[in-house]
Amino acid sequence: MLVLLAGVSLSVTAQEKLKSDGEIQVMAYGGPEGTPEGYREMKEAGFDMCWLWAGIDDAKKAMDMAHEAGVKILFSCDELKTNTENSVKKVMNHPALAGYILSDEPSADMFKELGDWVRKIQAVDSKHFCYINLLPNYATFHQLGVDDKELYGAPSYREYLEAFVREVPVTFISFDHYPVIEENGVSRLREQWYANLEDIKYVSQKSGLPFWAYALSVAHRIYPVPTVGELRLQVYSNLAYGAQTIQYFAYSDGGYEDYHHSPVSYGKRTEVYDRIKLVNHEIKALSGVFLNSKVVGVWHTGATTPAPWITARMQEQSPRAMPPVRLLQTSGTGAVVSLLEKEDSRFLVIVNRDHRHPMKLTFIADDSVKKVMKDGTLIPASRYAYTIEVDPGDAAIYTWKN
Repeated sequence: MLVLLAGVSLSVTAQEKLKSDGEIQVMAYGGPEGTPEGYREMKEAGFDMCWLWAGIDDAKKAMDMAHEAGVKILFSCDELKTNTENSVKKVMNHPALAGYILSDEPSADMFKELGDWVRKIQAVDSKHFCYINLLPNYATFHQLGVDDKELYGAPSYREYLEAFVREVPVTFISFDHYPVIEENGVSRLREQWYANLEDIKYVSQKSGLPFWAYALSVAHRIYPVPTVGELRLQVYSNLAYGAQTIQYFAYSDGGYEDYHHSPVSYGKRTEVYDRIKLVNHEIKALSGVFLNSKVVGVWHTGATTPAPWITARMQEQSPRAMPPVRLLQTSGTGAVVSLLEKEDSRFLVIVNRDHRHPMKLTFIADDSVKKVMKDGTLIPASRYAYTIEVDPGDAAIYTWKN
């Protein structure tokens, strides 16, 4: 039965939403099976770009399929090194091309050669970027079989990064560090991960180059099957430190020895596919927080501070940079606390550093502060209880006008 209420006006107040001038981009190391459906499936999971190693003819066919699905390609082939100008000219006008892959985890003694190669490509195509992914700070003699000095080109990892931006004319810095490892069936974090992020943030800000950061999306050797908590912790911590593009290793585990539970395994989705899809859609909805924002400061809470020789500890009372915040306290392992600034807005990102257990967050602020929801909706923070629970690896985000 239909009932009409005469004279009654029903209205729904539109909720305030984040403003954004674009989306956080997501890249996959490796790609799908070379079918249109494979690229559409990748796009559905929130990926915008992927790596492709192939001959020129096969690459063009793959690029056609990727373009139809809305996916961009980072391209490389043997000829890109041996016949650079000719190779670049064959693919540079394809609408699916994002850029050129030159090297993954180079040592410092390769920087001069890489710099020359970048200039050679840019002389032909200045519209697309050259991609070089750098080593993590835990790469030592034991991992790579080279002397640390030869690897970093200097006594420290930070000087390795500084040498790279000085010698190689790239438009961004990319690095990988996979922090979640498993020992005796229990996963834990590498402490030096936060030191790595501190060095990357420092060199990024000093050079004016944005940075791209990886999260691990495949199980192998000492690395467990990625959970939502592990994925969130990696992605939200990277973004809290200023990352502008999120990358995953790897999209598919086919052909890799001892690798399993990647998002797509031998053409079939695993549970990790749905987990990554969830996280990717979250961060894209939150692009208004992270994209083109400046990192004002990053602090850590908790009984102990990870990498205390380089990270900054935050007192339980809010620092002076956050005048609207009256109290910020965390339980358990603690949190990464990042203050970001964009135009006239400030964003406070509080990441639960525990990827296995929830964290209690006590947050008291002025009425001007709003809580940023996962879909980008803004709700007055005063609508929430003073103490809330933050899921494993997840982030609570607040905003106010500067």
